[in-house]
Amino acid sequence: MRFKRAGTLVVYWQDEQLVFHNYAQRSTVQASFVTMEILNFFNDWQTTEAAAAFFDGYSAASIAGAVAELLDGGLLIAEATPAALQDQAIGRDWAPWLPEASFHFSSKDAAYVHRDSPPELKQSSLPITPPPPFFKSIAGATAIALPTPAMPLQDFGEVLLRRRTHRKFSAQAVALADIAQLLSMVWGVKGYIDTPTFGKLPLKTSPSGGARHPGEVYLMALRVEGLAPGIYHYHPVDHTLSLVNGQVSPERAASYCADQRYVGDAAALFLMTAMFPRTMWKYHKPRAYRVVLLDTGHLGQTFCLLATALGLAPFGTAALKDTLIEHDLGIDGVNESAMYVTGVGHRRTNAA
Repeated sequence: MRFKRAGTLVVYWQDEQLVFHNYAQRSTVQASFVTMEILNFFNDWQTTEAAAAFFDGYSAASIAGAVAELLDGGLLIAEATPAALQDQAIGRDWAPWLPEASFHFSSKDAAYVHRDSPPELKQSSLPITPPPPFFKSIAGATAIALPTPAMPLQDFGEVLLRRRTHRKFSAQAVALADIAQLLSMVWGVKGYIDTPTFGKLPLKTSPSGGARHPGEVYLMALRVEGLAPGIYHYHPVDHTLSLVNGQVSPERAASYCADQRYVGDAAALFLMTAMFPRTMWKYHKPRAYRVVLLDTGHLGQTFCLLATALGLAPFGTAALKDTLIEHDLGIDGVNESAMYVTGVGHRRTNAA
């Protein structure tokens, strides 16, 4: 039988240990530097006999034993096995996205606490530290009160059918009342639910995994009636804005979104971030990162539908210069990071 180094390996340091992770098999083992030499030999299909001849300083039995251990740990794969076929398929079909997309495979088939488990068991899985705050406030900033939202009643089916992504905008400013409506109905807290295990949890118009609501939003006002241009943080309970950066321009807005010029023509951008510790506190498995992405998508769709109902022209883009946005927002990019940008304007007359 022939063996080959698995193509789905990620190697990293953990403290003083060298760690090998096979993201396809979701197996993680610690190994020595000698392992690197052996895996390098098995860069192509090889037999244990060939390995014993190559590493002639070791006995054939020790080489065979090492191969068996590496096979068991997922570092080597055997020819014509399901693991080998999977390895080949991932390397071929996912090549454009690797190694970054290894997270997709690493986070599959996570273990879960059953929903009917007693509260004590659920509680035992949580950190002993208190949960992170649900809401972020900008220290020292003056809170700007927003108009009270008044939701117009429309046929939901009509709104769904009218929703489109727009990239051509007029020079008309957007009313502050419409901006307030978007912030309140997409990101604002609409109530609470009391739970025996997790306490008081906020409710919003979009679902969030475990009601952790990691999403934050910053308004980049370019042409908003009654509001000075700038970047503002939105508080979802107080329904207020706090200025975090007064240096804005259409050019800066476009640069946030991979220099897409239409972004700078919008009247307002909504810079969406995620506070990862909120979700991490409850969900320790890395699969929960997918939940954060799903949460962000839910908010984006709610935003687009509401903007459509308000007669505005919405768009969304994930083509972001993350570090630039995070710098201008004054966030660290580690605990809080840029995720998605949506925006609105008034549709340009005769614009498709």
